[in-house]
Amino acid sequence: MRFESISRSFGSFRAVNNIHLDIQPGEFFSLLGPSGSGKTTTLMMLAGFVLPDSGRILLDGRDISGLSPQERNLGMVFQNYALFPHMTVLENVMFPLKVRKYASRESAERAKWAIELVRLAGFEKRLPKELSGGQQQRVALARAIVFHPEVVLMDEPLGALDKNLRYQMQMEIKELQSRLNMTVVFVTHDQEEAMNMSDRIAIMNNGQIEQLGTPREVYESPRNVFAAGFLGEANLLDFDAVQPAVRSEIQMKQGDCLFIRPERLLLSASKGQGADGPPSLNGEVMHVSFLGHIVRYQVNLNSSAKVYADVTNTTDMKIFDIGDPVTLNWKAPEDIRIIQHA
Repeated sequence: MRFESISRSFGSFRAVNNIHLDIQPGEFFSLLGPSGSGKTTTLMMLAGFVLPDSGRILLDGRDISGLSPQERNLGMVFQNYALFPHMTVLENVMFPLKVRKYASRESAERAKWAIELVRLAGFEKRLPKELSGGQQQRVALARAIVFHPEVVLMDEPLGALDKNLRYQMQMEIKELQSRLNMTVVFVTHDQEEAMNMSDRIAIMNNGQIEQLGTPREVYESPRNVFAAGFLGEANLLDFDAVQPAVRSEIQMKQGDCLFIRPERLLLSASKGQGADGPPSLNGEVMHVSFLGHIVRYQVNLNSSAKVYADVTNTTDMKIFDIGDPVTLNWKAPEDIRIIQHA
């Protein structure tokens, strides 16, 4: 699947701006970004509900840009599931087959297969109002895959579920995708969700792709300040916030930004930098948050700069209190990146 120079505007607002993108067969691909970044518009253009102003969308080398949603043969799972309230589970799952004029016997066999696949056997006669949120999500998923589409599109399908159920459904969707070797294009604003499920992630902002890569690549090697700050927790320190000795050692210049994840910072009570030690930053603990598996410290370096450091919760961990002077180090050069603001 390929997007070639795809753009779309709504009035004077440029929702998607000249996107180039290749998605591989069998890939779980996520569009991740804040509200208004263009991710849903991109998905709707792929689905056929919105037509691009310019560019082409290719599926197996065929231009589908001008085709109706029905002609594209793509499965779709909507954010609100979009189940028919007057239809049973079986009738909802069979609906795409009825529209495509499948024979009754084949429709029943395919629907039974899809319902069993999403672990809803025995629920065939229930109405949507008699199902939990997770069960409704499974019905929507069964309906999307029942006709064996080439690609399944998902528009924030887990947003209405609580945290524990959302994680369970993430695992079930990923398992199903792997088992069927489906190509999935998944829209979400949830960073953890994208990291957990995706083979690759496109981070979007202002209608453009800021960075594209595997979860590890975009997390550990962000290309710019937006990508670094949007995905996960990040410390971003400008030139003036970093001590002169550290700036010179890591060759940081005006206009640069030092990026490091909280889990890569090491906290110690000793001040200063040893002769053979790594670069270090000195500060004062201003806040302590117990988050279960970690303890997060907010450390102020000066009146305007602060960093967060995560320490794994172990029985022998060193506990710091508010007001304690601390030194922050990192183990290796690979733990930090120097990123330009613009």
